[in-house]
Amino acid sequence: MEELNCFGLIAVNPDQETPSEMHLKQELEKGDLKTKTEAMKKIIKLSMAGEKFPGLLMHIIRFVLPEEDHFIKKLMLIYWEIVPKRRPNGTLLNEMILVCNAFLKDLKHPNEFVCGSTLRFLCKLDEKELLQPLMPSIISSLEHKHSYVRRNAVLALCNIYRKHPSLIPDATEIIARYLESEQDMSCRRNAFLMLTLNDRDKALDYLSSCIDQVQNFGEILQLVIVELIYKVCTAKPSERSRFFRCIFSLLNSSSSAVRYEAAGTLVILSNSPSTIKAAAACYIDLIIKESDNNVKLIVLDRLVGLREVVGAVSVLQVVVMDILRVLSVHDLEVQKKTLNLALDLVSQRNVTEIVDLLKKELAKTHNTSEHENMGRYRQLLIKTLHSCSIKFPNVASSIIPMLVEFVSDQNELAALDVLEFLREAVQKLIDLRPLVVEKLLEYFQSIGSLKVHRATLWILAEYAETPQEIIAIVQEIRVGLGKIPFVDDAEENDDDKAAEPAAATVKKPTTVTTTKITADGTYATESSYLTPKVSGKASHLPVLKKYMLDSDFSISVCLASSLVKLALKFQTMKVDESRINGFFAEAMLIVTSMLRLGKSSAITKPLTDDEENRISLCLRALSDRCPVLYDAYVSESKKSTDYMLKVYSEEKAGTKRDQDHSHDADYDVQTDFGSVLSSRGGDKAEDVFEVSFNRAVGKSSDKKDEGFDSTLLSKVSQLTGFSDPVYAEAYVHVNQFDIVLDVSMVNQTGDTLQNCTLELATIGDLKLVEKPSSFVLSPHDYITIKASVKVASTENGIIFGNIVYDVGGSQSDRNVIIINDIHVDIMDYIVPAACNLEDFRQMWADFEWENKVTVNTTLTDLHNYLEHLLRSTNMKCLTPAKTLEGDCNMLAANLYAKSIFGEDALANVSIEKPLGENNGSVVGHIRIRAKTQGMALSLGDKVNAIQRVMPKPTGV
Repeated sequence: MEELNCFGLIAVNPDQETPSEMHLKQELEKGDLKTKTEAMKKIIKLSMAGEKFPGLLMHIIRFVLPEEDHFIKKLMLIYWEIVPKRRPNGTLLNEMILVCNAFLKDLKHPNEFVCGSTLRFLCKLDEKELLQPLMPSIISSLEHKHSYVRRNAVLALCNIYRKHPSLIPDATEIIARYLESEQDMSCRRNAFLMLTLNDRDKALDYLSSCIDQVQNFGEILQLVIVELIYKVCTAKPSERSRFFRCIFSLLNSSSSAVRYEAAGTLVILSNSPSTIKAAAACYIDLIIKESDNNVKLIVLDRLVGLREVVGAVSVLQVVVMDILRVLSVHDLEVQKKTLNLALDLVSQRNVTEIVDLLKKELAKTHNTSEHENMGRYRQLLIKTLHSCSIKFPNVASSIIPMLVEFVSDQNELAALDVLEFLREAVQKLIDLRPLVVEKLLEYFQSIGSLKVHRATLWILAEYAETPQEIIAIVQEIRVGLGKIPFVDDAEENDDDKAAEPAAATVKKPTTVTTTKITADGTYATESSYLTPKVSGKASHLPVLKKYMLDSDFSISVCLASSLVKLALKFQTMKVDESRINGFFAEAMLIVTSMLRLGKSSAITKPLTDDEENRISLCLRALSDRCPVLYDAYVSESKKSTDYMLKVYSEEKAGTKRDQDHSHDADYDVQTDFGSVLSSRGGDKAEDVFEVSFNRAVGKSSDKKDEGFDSTLLSKVSQLTGFSDPVYAEAYVHVNQFDIVLDVSMVNQTGDTLQNCTLELATIGDLKLVEKPSSFVLSPHDYITIKASVKVASTENGIIFGNIVYDVGGSQSDRNVIIINDIHVDIMDYIVPAACNLEDFRQMWADFEWENKVTVNTTLTDLHNYLEHLLRSTNMKCLTPAKTLEGDCNMLAANLYAKSIFGEDALANVSIEKPLGENNGSVVGHIRIRAKTQGMALSLGDKVNAIQRVMPKPTGV
């Protein structure tokens, strides 16, 4: 079926009731102006939806075309655009002669709107027979007094000349003469564009004649000039020097759009250092001054793209401080891209200046009022400083003292980022270890987060190397714990209590009995168990003691392990035996006090069995003092840390290397154009001509063809049965924001099916864009029609409907065939994506919709189940592969994907293989989180569905 071009889009309600043709004739013939207007609206909308009213054409010419109302004339122009103007044999309708006379009259109309809108409509008209009589009037409109008419006349001549050059062979000469005398900027722009498209030499001649005045032209004309220079210089590099000065002057244009296009064109004309520097300065200025964040990101991408220009990196390294001015833009995505660019451009020459500026930016975020993205911006600055210090160790000593201040920051993630940086810094830079230990001890008591305190204790215990440092750490721990033992003892004398008035002590629980009146008026007694209260104000509690009184005994486990590590180190140093014994005794006192507090009835949540076992093991290690324990707690810990940081660095370097060289290819590798141009890629070793011949004769030695064909056939949905009067099937094309259905319909009867229509409806966040038009099917004939469905979000949807047709040509013989449902799979909109662990955790905390799916499968291998899940859900595993290596009965992994609409999908897989239960099948849960409910539910349904489908064994 031939597709007709349409230049306008009008919202059409497919469920609108269709009025009869006779009713519309009466409204056009006898109605007033308002009635005719409403009738024309109905006719236009129904015509756009596929309805045909051939009997209305003459009524519209007789009763509507003579109207002088401007709105009616606008409706008439839309109607002439969509109405069929030719007979089925291709000849022009006779009624079009009357229409042509009306066009000629409107071109000479005294009102400029009528004349200009008619000229604009003629740009869309393709019928040569209608255009030929109008050419003198169109050319004469170039001299009209109003600019609206003149600029539309230029557009009309341009489009007519491109479609039918024989109608006006000297169009370019006419426009060239017209351009010399025209003063209006919009008219000049259209005329120059016409010459650019049709006669580039004349356009260049005009540009050469006024090249010194380009700076004073309007924005719309300057944009066309920049586009012409780009095309000319791309086609003829020898012309670059001719227009270099012109483009350079446009960098100072008052229009941001012109400056943006001029900067991009300037880099193409020349890649000299001055050119790159000028373009970068232009981009930076645009980013800072533009208010729209989308514009900022677009320009910033162009600035980042300058790195690909030959010799641009060295120039950008010189202006990197100017690039960092973009950090003043309060948009997190802009700041993130800017810091990444600066990190790529850092060198030994500019690292000091970059670090100083980043330290100032970091200082601005400290102790300031938190807004939405301040904490995340602080994290970005810390990570950038971290990377700078690792790449250039000479600046690390100036970064560490400032960063350590942030371990007491209210933003826990920022503090953890600082500790992660310190861990890597002290591991690689041995000279900085005393400085790091000293600064961490300085801020130890001001830390307000349990996780930060645990990480700080680990670093202090791991990298303390002198007796003085170890003793200082234990002293800080004693200050953080307060009075020991924690639980009040009856034998404790009053002198000890007076020695520490601010210290908090734990009281024994009490039972309180109260009397209450019940609903029936009787009295009843009620006993309540009061939680032990701590004497003293909570604000005066020592930091480590406060965690334990709040039943957070994970700090106790970390503290006990750190004391064991410090004591074993202290034992190997050249210290008196008495001091070593005293150190071990004090460490055992602290550990036993924590163990006693955790098992006492004064705590609401006592120690768990695991925590008690680990603390008891630390206590035994302190009492035994075996040399084997030193290897377990100190030596093996260092080896594990070295290996972990090595793996982390390799993965980070590998990811960056893949991004930088994803499109690189060796210059001496032979290119197989046959495999490149083939639809499925092909293997380089096979003879593509031989394969094509085998396919032509029905033979194929490639087993991949079967899978390739089955992939295509999986998109075909059978709509009706083979025994139905009309057999139909649809091929589903899934695009980014719409679904196109190619529906093939076959008439399996010996009757002519009239008014045959495919009626569709949708369920879910789908919307039918256009109603398929009616058609006639001859006996045993077939037809292919298209239907578009708009997709608004990522969720499963259903398309359903029926096929309606007439056999005898009357409504009484109306027949209906219900078609099968077409299910739209969510996997068509989800693609694997990657994000760092911090962003994953942030999104996991922010997203409110969660769907918990229970694992129900017959698979017995954890890794096979994970691979099957990744392959079936288009998600990517963020957990490093080396973390998942080895044989274990438990597996946990984080998955991430992104939809084509920008929606994020997170998943956490926690599975295990119980021994001797459930036949060894994998069990566990998959937690899915998304920003929208539909995304979470649809992805959960997909996971449930793929669990019932067994994957094919590997290698089959």
